[in-house]
Amino acid sequence: MMKLICLALVAMLALTQAVVKEEIQAKEYLENLNKELAKRTNVETEAAWAYGSNINDENEKKKNEISAELAKFLKEVSVDIQKFNWRSYQSEDIKRQFKSLSKLGYAALPEADYAEFLETVSSMESNFAKVKVCDYKDSTKCDLALEPEIEEVITKSRDHEELKHYWVQFYAKAGTAVRPQFERYVELNTKAAKLNNFTSGAEVWLDEYEDPTFEKQLEDIFAEIRPLYEQVHGYVRYRLRKHYGDDVVSEKGPLPMHLLGNMWAQQWSDIADLVSPFPDKPLVDVSAEMVKQGYTPLKMFQMGDDFFTSMNLTKLPQDFWDKSIIEKPTDGRDLVCHASAWDFYLQDDVRIKQCTQVTQSQLFTVHHELGHIQYFLQYQHLPFVYRTGANPGFHEAVGDVLSLSVSTPKHLEKINLLHNFVLDEEARINQLFLTALDKIVFLPFAFTMDKYRWSLFRGEVDKSKWNCAFWKLREEYSGIEPPVVRTEKDFDAPAKYHISADVEYLRYLVSFIIQFQFYKSACIKAGQYDAKNPELPLDNCDIYGSAAAGAAFHNMLSLGASKPWPDALEAFNGERIMTGKAIAEYFEPLRVWLEAENIKNNVHIGWTASDKCTSA
Repeated sequence: MMKLICLALVAMLALTQAVVKEEIQAKEYLENLNKELAKRTNVETEAAWAYGSNINDENEKKKNEISAELAKFLKEVSVDIQKFNWRSYQSEDIKRQFKSLSKLGYAALPEADYAEFLETVSSMESNFAKVKVCDYKDSTKCDLALEPEIEEVITKSRDHEELKHYWVQFYAKAGTAVRPQFERYVELNTKAAKLNNFTSGAEVWLDEYEDPTFEKQLEDIFAEIRPLYEQVHGYVRYRLRKHYGDDVVSEKGPLPMHLLGNMWAQQWSDIADLVSPFPDKPLVDVSAEMVKQGYTPLKMFQMGDDFFTSMNLTKLPQDFWDKSIIEKPTDGRDLVCHASAWDFYLQDDVRIKQCTQVTQSQLFTVHHELGHIQYFLQYQHLPFVYRTGANPGFHEAVGDVLSLSVSTPKHLEKINLLHNFVLDEEARINQLFLTALDKIVFLPFAFTMDKYRWSLFRGEVDKSKWNCAFWKLREEYSGIEPPVVRTEKDFDAPAKYHISADVEYLRYLVSFIIQFQFYKSACIKAGQYDAKNPELPLDNCDIYGSAAAGAAFHNMLSLGASKPWPDALEAFNGERIMTGKAIAEYFEPLRVWLEAENIKNNVHIGWTASDKCTSA
């Protein structure tokens, strides 16, 4: 008996030693693999940059070929990984790396399908970038691009017929034109999800958030914030009716989206001149002052760099200045102007591509994009597999925390762009309302961008109802409708860049919620917010120059994706749960004012059903 026990112990010891030995080999394997993946992803990113900066057939072909090569390599890696019994290892870090590497994404598709997938998404993205429409006043002039010409009209025109003209043309060319490609994209997305052992592409995207209850959490947070959104919506409709009349804006119906200053009605701050609560009080808009002081895109980026370094965070490397595109090239080439930050997975090779204009909103966008860059720089010491955000929303939130700070009267005065501004109660409500037109209004929009695609990926909507399903969600969550009746002959969702380009959108919703959690914590650390001190309100907190806030950012950003996101959140502020409490706290004075004002003006809250999409 004793002999048997001894033999069993010897066998167990041998097995344990074998597992330990294999784990040591696995660690070495991962070190080499991470280096190889960084090198190959750098080559792929360079090709994507070349294409996004100069859209032509040659660059597209090269980009797709390199992506296909990387996909082939990733497939080989996935076979290799199966040799390791990584689920039984002691090291949580090694297990986490293997788990991440075992997700192939679209690379799981057979070679021909993967090539077709790349071509399909490229063609939708290219179509979006190249859309040109005809001038409202001159039908022979048909060379107007989204940026800057169409956006200029959408944000500034107050002629509802002119706005309708551009909306209809843009949606036809950016959306309807790519319906066949989009249908194929959904098929290939579903096929790839199943090859990765997910039931649909929706579950692939949600898996990034490492929490099976995440969808439900978001519904709950949105339900918390919805009453404030409905108050903002009701007030905006009331003010737009005063301007445009009952024939254009109904008393109780959804808002006509073409009147809201944005092609997708995702943010409404560009119509602040029509809906501001106290129109006689000047709104904070330093665009004219920036022009007067001779601001350039370069200066705007230098100021963003200064904000990060003021908090003891990392200075922008020389490669950034040498390789970024921060102004629209004047050589006539087509490019994706949509502002984006890029990590090239080498040391200090980070870039931004943005057709920057000298405006206040673009100053905030610069800080947002530099937030991505700061994240890249903070985690660039980590293995390749961890060189991404704790979850996709974290990446989006970082720069927005700075944008919240930069947009305060306190900061704009500090940098000499705002003079003699008196932040009394009326000016404060105006400011909060302006911020709500960006932040609160965006939440239902962001939610519907992915709720819509989830429903298609999951096969919950019949193809014959795809377009009306989109508008039904937009109406249900945002209370908006298109300016003209849409049918199933139209196809409008891909008229949003992220839908054409296969970019998951939940990250923005998550970002707009957690950025207020980050901001509140950073403001407390900076000694700039005290709930009991009216002299230090949350909505006028500037964290510029706070080393304590910078240290909190460093603690979180330097983790990359090496830990689950609740650990990263905890590293920043001790919390582990995403909550809407901070956003509610920020806007509390506005909520109180809006509720009283809407009652006083007998404003209808909520909206009746839209009749602007028919299946005919």
